[in-house]
Amino acid sequence: MRILYGVFGYGRGHATRALSLLPELRRRHEVVVVAGGDAFDAIVPDHPVEQIPTLRYEYGSEGTRSLSRTLSENLAHVSDILLRGPGYTKVARVIRDHRPDVAICDAEPWTHAAAAAHRIPRVSLDHFGVLAYCRPPIAWTDRLRSLRDVLAYRALMGRPNRVIVSSFYDGGARNPRIRFVGPLLRPEVLARAPSRGDSLLVYLNRGQHQLTPSIEAALTALPLPVVVYGTARHGTARNLTFRPPSNGPFLDDLASCRAVFSTAGNQLVGEALWFGKPMLVMPEHTVEQRLNAAAVERLGIGRKVHPAGVTTRFIERFLADEGDFRGAMRSAVRDGRAEALSAIEGFGREVMARSRSRTRAWGFA
Repeated sequence: MRILYGVFGYGRGHATRALSLLPELRRRHEVVVVAGGDAFDAIVPDHPVEQIPTLRYEYGSEGTRSLSRTLSENLAHVSDILLRGPGYTKVARVIRDHRPDVAICDAEPWTHAAAAAHRIPRVSLDHFGVLAYCRPPIAWTDRLRSLRDVLAYRALMGRPNRVIVSSFYDGGARNPRIRFVGPLLRPEVLARAPSRGDSLLVYLNRGQHQLTPSIEAALTALPLPVVVYGTARHGTARNLTFRPPSNGPFLDDLASCRAVFSTAGNQLVGEALWFGKPMLVMPEHTVEQRLNAAAVERLGIGRKVHPAGVTTRFIERFLADEGDFRGAMRSAVRDGRAEALSAIEGFGREVMARSRSRTRAWGFA
């Protein structure tokens, strides 16, 4: 099977999902990968990848996501997708050169748009599908925001032929076109044995905005070493050690830390679960991350906190309860790679069989 795999470039969660599947997908099938932004940087050391643009979130002066700035900064990219600009043209060229049988799209809008225009069957594989296609328990205060986010997502992604949702909690799939699978764990995760060290691992998706002076002061006052990823800083300041983005060193720190303080990305929660690390999650200002944070508490594997509530005392109380969190993790651990590969190949066979006659007519046979 010839596969086009598009990976959304904001943050590293989309890339780590792809990195968990690419070794086996490339062993079994012919795969070409397109990605931009953080995803391109994460994937290119290990796999061939074509670089494309990416949409990005923008932040205001207080470190929270700014809807107006995000819309303004991404207007040219959205126009590129809708009006078939240079980014779209590059993905369309990849499609013409490689003639894929199916496209896997991890929230990547250029791949969705170009594949749909070329009548390539599409399999959506991401976490946001838990909002767009499932029935998660959404707080009433988030229902209008959820509707807005889902409408924007569907406007950019269109209607895929099949949907795979990877999540550390069950969102309740709505119909047979949708397959729910667990977190997708990279081979590098599975190869590491966990140990309980003394450090608190901090990962912030956009640390230059999220590591506020008050949060840094709370971390500095802790009586334990703190390893920080996600900022542009390097070196050591008192008990804080700042490290650059990485794959191997980050996983070493994750496997050996005492606990994790991070934003509420699905992929990192799944990896922390695998290593048995309690999670203190500070969700970004999005419905998806607030859903993840609520699930962390509902499953009993950690605690959520608003940025204004991050204090030394709060973190210490969280650490004091780590035994309870670790106990709850035993029943929540799940590796969804085999499930996802089975779903991709099964869906691929289904949609290819349905489109084979039309594919010949379009000149892609």
